Amino acid sequence: MARTASTMLDLGTQAPDFALPDVTTGKTVSLATFKGKKGLLVMFICRHCPFVKHVQDELARLGKDYGDKDLGIVAISSNDAANYPDDRPESLKEMVKEVGFVFSLLYDESQQTAKAYEAACTPDFFLFDADQKLAYRGQLDDSRPGNDLPVTGKDLRAAIDAVLAGHAPTAEQKPSIGCNIKWKAGNHPAYYG
Repeated sequence: MARTASTMLDLGTQAPDFALPDVTTGKTVSLATFKGKKGLLVMFICRHCPFVKHVQDELARLGKDYGDKDLGIVAISSNDAANYPDDRPESLKEMVKEVGFVFSLLYDESQQTAKAYEAACTPDFFLFDADQKLAYRGQLDDSRPGNDLPVTGKDLRAAIDAVLAGHAPTAEQKPSIGCNIKWKAGNHPAYYG
């Protein structure tokens, strides 16, 4: 597993558009689905990554804790499913059920959405404000596999709470760390090392 950090897209960046299938329902979910929300959390995750496995229960809790708030939440998997079969849509659908996600998990087969967001790792988090401008990008919290720190979601939760209250989260944001997105051959974006 290649330890990779977020690219830390510029704060204030307009949320890139997307229209992707939900692995559970097959319905297309797009950026417009979340128009009018006070905030939108876009998470790039997958099933096989040990960094995602380490935090997946907290991601499920996040979905439940903020489910009745004015926050859109969506997860996207952009990995090359041919070379990483655990990240096939059918397998992702099982993950949604097993972990108890209450938000949509979308499959980005072309990897164009990951490129548009400059997503680099799993998990990678992007939180947008009411104008769908980037307010936070960075880590869930300080916990990583093997460092014995509890998974609390404190960094991301503080950012979400600020956005829902109409405030800007702190500008001091630490990058997320995870496995690199598994790009298809010849599909590596320019920003990706």
